[in-house]
Amino acid sequence: MYDRLADLPLVVDGYDLEGASLETSSGFTRVSTTVTLSGDGERGRGEDVGYGADDQRRFRRTYGDGGLDFAGEYTFGSFAARLDDRELFPAPPERATDRHYRRWAVESAALDLALRQADTTLGDALGRDRDSVRFVVSTRLETPARLDGVREVHPGAEFKLDPTEEWDEPFVEAVADRGGVQVLDLKGHYEGTDVDGPTDPALYRRLVEAFPDALLEDPALTETTEPVVEPVADRVSWDAPITGVDSVEALPFDPEWLNIKPSRFGTVESLLETIAHCEARDIALYGGGQFELGVGRGQIQTLASLFYPDAPNDVAPGAYNAASLGDDLPTSPLEPPTDRAGFR
Repeated sequence: MYDRLADLPLVVDGYDLEGASLETSSGFTRVSTTVTLSGDGERGRGEDVGYGADDQRRFRRTYGDGGLDFAGEYTFGSFAARLDDRELFPAPPERATDRHYRRWAVESAALDLALRQADTTLGDALGRDRDSVRFVVSTRLETPARLDGVREVHPGAEFKLDPTEEWDEPFVEAVADRGGVQVLDLKGHYEGTDVDGPTDPALYRRLVEAFPDALLEDPALTETTEPVVEPVADRVSWDAPITGVDSVEALPFDPEWLNIKPSRFGTVESLLETIAHCEARDIALYGGGQFELGVGRGQIQTLASLFYPDAPNDVAPGAYNAASLGDDLPTSPLEPPTDRAGFR
């Protein structure tokens, strides 16, 4: 698939960086940066979703008035290759993963610009149809009543939830009784973050039994949790470890499900290579989000519409991430635009 994009002509005259922030339903302030490449009368956009707020601000402060020499005539492939040797951080990032996030922001902006300059869509360029996108609402619960608040806006809402140590038996029962839970994100592959997941085998067993149809994302496989996880391996999904084909092949057992977050891959080539790898092996995919505040949200919805529209996609419109929900939010499934050039 990448070969169908690599030869797209691309003209870049300049760029802009624009910041955004949002108080999220998970209790933190999300900061992101939109990268806009301009050329030939068009503008292409991508979003840096790195979690280092200071890194984001430093990026805009240092390079906002120039300094990244992107101007020139390319193909999309030659522009992407040029980024291999380009330092996009004025100082070393707080987290190594942020390098992938920023690279993705620039590449996705370049892809959007190249497609717009060619007056075509990503689906048309790849020979893929866009379908309606099923989405789930992702949230970390302080109380099961949060689900009731979502359903006041979207009565048929389905959910991707982050269990915590507070999920005792009454809590789990209250959540299960409300129904609609499609994915439980155990966050067993985070260390030293505010969202590290618990590795309590009793909690794992409680979840496996209370949610017999839900996917179990990113379990931590330890001596105590592995006996709980192994019998339900067909329900296990992987997210944080997935950054390319090599990472898929390095999993502890052949996966049935993967969560695809494009920013984790860094490059368009790695993303498409991994999707093709999974399609050839009947590995089911669903889309994941990173609390995008701008064009990045529409891009993950676009990918879902082309590759895994019927899956439990964690690509709900960004307004569902806000601490307070509005009264008139889009509901699942999302209809794709009928005619919009670019990668939007």
